[in-house]
Amino acid sequence: MRKLKLQLQITADGYMGGPNGEMDWISTPWSEDLGTYVSAITEGVDTILLGRKLAEGFIPHWAAEPEGEDKESAAWMTDTPKVVISKTLTDSPWDNAKVEGDVVEAVRRLKSAEGGDIITYGGAELVASLLANGLIDELNLLVEPAAIGRGLPVFPDLGTPQRLRLVSATPFACGIIALRYEPKPA
Repeated sequence: MRKLKLQLQITADGYMGGPNGEMDWISTPWSEDLGTYVSAITEGVDTILLGRKLAEGFIPHWAAEPEGEDKESAAWMTDTPKVVISKTLTDSPWDNAKVEGDVVEAVRRLKSAEGGDIITYGGAELVASLLANGLIDELNLLVEPAAIGRGLPVFPDLGTPQRLRLVSATPFACGIIALRYEPKPA
C-alpha cells in the first residue's frame, strides 16, 4: 500500500501560515544538507496531493520555473501528477492535475492503487481533514526559526488527540529543524 507523506514548513510555535495564510515568516535560506534531506522525502513519490487554495498558487509557481529554484526540482514539481481536493471545482484548470471532491474517498483510492508514495504540502483545510481522518502515514515538519503568535495551526481542534511517534529530529546548518513523526496506534 502506498504511503501518504505530509511535508510542511511550520513556525516554532506550530503554525503553517499566518492568520490569512501569510508565509512571510519563511525567510531562512535552505542549506545544502536540508535540500538533500527534502530530496530523500520525495524519493519514490509519484503523486502530489493539494488543497484547491494551495494549488492555485503552487501549480503556476512551479510551472513558471521560479528563479532561485534548481531546474530539476521545478521539473519534478511540474511533471509529477497532482490530485487537487476541491469542493468548488469539478474540472482541473491545470495541466497534469485532476480534481477530486471527497478527500477521504480520494486518498483511500490513491493509497490502494499501484504506484509510489503520495506527498502533500497542504493547505490548512486539507491537512486538518487528513489528520482528523487518520490518513497521513508520515509527518515531516520543517520547523522554521520563527514564531508568529497566531495563524493557521498545524493541529487545529481535530476532535480527538493526535498521538505521534517521533521517528527523527534533525537540525540543519541553516537553523531549520526537521521533525519526522508517524501516527501512533491508539
